Amino acid sequence: MPKCALISGITGQDGSYLAELLLSKGYEVHGIVRRTSSFATGRIEHLHRGYDPAAGGLHLHYGDLGDAGSLRRILARAMPEEVYNLAAQSHVRISFEQPEYTVEVTGLGTLRLLEAIREHNRRFGSAIRFYQAGSSEMFGQASETPQRETTPFHPRSPYACAKVFAFWQTVNYREAYGLFAANGILFNHESPRRGENFVTRKITRSAARIKLGLQERLELGNLEARRDWGFAGDYVEAMWRMMQHESPEDFVIATGQTHSVEEFVDLAFDRLKLDWRKYVGFDSRLTRPSEVDALCGDAAKARRVLHWQPKVSFEELVAMMVDADLELAQREHKANG
Repeated sequence: MPKCALISGITGQDGSYLAELLLSKGYEVHGIVRRTSSFATGRIEHLHRGYDPAAGGLHLHYGDLGDAGSLRRILARAMPEEVYNLAAQSHVRISFEQPEYTVEVTGLGTLRLLEAIREHNRRFGSAIRFYQAGSSEMFGQASETPQRETTPFHPRSPYACAKVFAFWQTVNYREAYGLFAANGILFNHESPRRGENFVTRKITRSAARIKLGLQERLELGNLEARRDWGFAGDYVEAMWRMMQHESPEDFVIATGQTHSVEEFVDLAFDRLKLDWRKYVGFDSRLTRPSEVDALCGDAAKARRVLHWQPKVSFEELVAMMVDADLELAQREHKANG
């Protein structure tokens, strides 16, 4: 019998890459999808076409982290051995505009899922393994650089505060109930599947459109912010490795290198032979009420214990994203005549 995994947030960037990875390993994969008036499954449509549900494959269920009943129902239907909680309101700037919703989904949603798993294990005699997607934003105004598993949290946004709550609830369920519950503290990770309202994808998408005359300007916030950027496809492998480890532990997943937003812009525009200074402006509305100036992760524990390390470099990541968005812009240009 193939292993069975359940992914919340399967339609997102990380969820789509993780579903691909698990299917390639022979898993039966179930995903939780929120019911909306528009289709949001674009990132996983190719998985539907490529796998036969009758032979395991991919199964989607309507549910929501705000609805505990739906979570219990889906667990009973899928009977997973592994649950990956990737669902969240994950846009930091938006979390300042929608703090209650962010905490409801990102924080309390994790608690609902943990409690549903605890009840499921007791009812069915299961031993589900749980992965919680943490974030480098939890470190915020960090007291040390680089940040590692022992670095104290100092969250600087409603999103980060909600993730800290979810982190400690995961630890609590591990210690109180013996649940196999692991936290992955993932630093920034991007890909061509990143949402267009996130700064990295906004940069590469706009650069490609500017190149083809579809757009004139790009407005950004803080260009000096520094982040530890990696490739999402590499990072989902770390998630899977955590779930195969003999004991549930918490791991920082990062490249150990930092780059500024300005560096990202420079590389993206340079790949298209453009001088970004001619096209990029500053918009104060895109800054945060409380900024996180720099984040850099130390993934030494993951390298030592999980034998994980990133494969895609920062330069390769930017090039990958620009090339994908250039192809997208070319299709848009053609469609517009």
